[in-house]
Amino acid sequence: MTSLPVRQRLGTQRDWIWRGWQTRYTCMRSAASSQTPLLLLHGFGGSIGHWRHNLPELGQHHTVYALDLLGFGASEKVTASLGIELWVEQVYDFWRSLVNQPVILVGNSIGSLVALAAAAAHPEMVSGIVMLNLPDASVLEVPPLVSKAIALLTPLSRPAFALTKRIVTSPLIFDVVFWLARHPQAIRLFWARQAYAGKIAVTDELVDIFSTPAYDRNAVKALRAMVRSAGKPTRDYRAKTVLPTLTIPMLLFWGLKDVMVPPQLAKMFVKYNPNLKLVEIENAGHCPHDECPEIVNQEILNWINDWTGGKGN
Repeated sequence: MTSLPVRQRLGTQRDWIWRGWQTRYTCMRSAASSQTPLLLLHGFGGSIGHWRHNLPELGQHHTVYALDLLGFGASEKVTASLGIELWVEQVYDFWRSLVNQPVILVGNSIGSLVALAAAAAHPEMVSGIVMLNLPDASVLEVPPLVSKAIALLTPLSRPAFALTKRIVTSPLIFDVVFWLARHPQAIRLFWARQAYAGKIAVTDELVDIFSTPAYDRNAVKALRAMVRSAGKPTRDYRAKTVLPTLTIPMLLFWGLKDVMVPPQLAKMFVKYNPNLKLVEIENAGHCPHDECPEIVNQEILNWINDWTGGKGN
């Protein structure tokens, strides 16, 4: 990994106004203009900065874009109903405005969900998908009796769940927890130690990438609105539903030391589509692109060459 300052590793950052909201993106243009562009989508709490170990290497071979999803990173912290559907619309409009040729979507965690949903909603936009874990439990095989019990209990539990969510997201409780959790030391000791397999990757630079956006104006309001608006989307974007419908090449990375989303899920996803290639990484957690970037970058480039015949398009 390079010792260059993080800003020098992130390409040319610019602001793009989407529906009146300020959003941040970056672009690294490759001399190999015929190669398929990549569009990188971060995970929950992440940003463009989380790709600092990937942009320079991938950008040597492909033009690479990275986008801060609305509500995260340096994009505006809004109190709209943030979620997969809105982020898919943001990604699609960004692509249509600034790229306008098929891309390979690369996502981490929630970014993987957005990439999968975008491929289903806008197939003309996507020529391939790279997912760095996939936090979707829809592929779990639930026994019929358990499924029936859940179906019976769900209507009864909705009022209690709604009340609990309202209490938890009340400013008196939610804001205090947020103010404590955004502190750099809290991020280092709790979130980062859960997301990463080894302590060596949890650097001051990483902690700064995750903590700085949390101090932006309206950051707590945006997160509170995000949690309150979380619910079932109008379209079924579950992996169990979407994966069998896709005919594009797909690559799935999974850190075998991921304690946030169980690695056992990975092989279940593969069963739903023969075009999905699985790469398991022994010493990585929830963010293999950041913890083992040399492996991930090379695997992505090799995979693209395999299905494009070295032409990248």
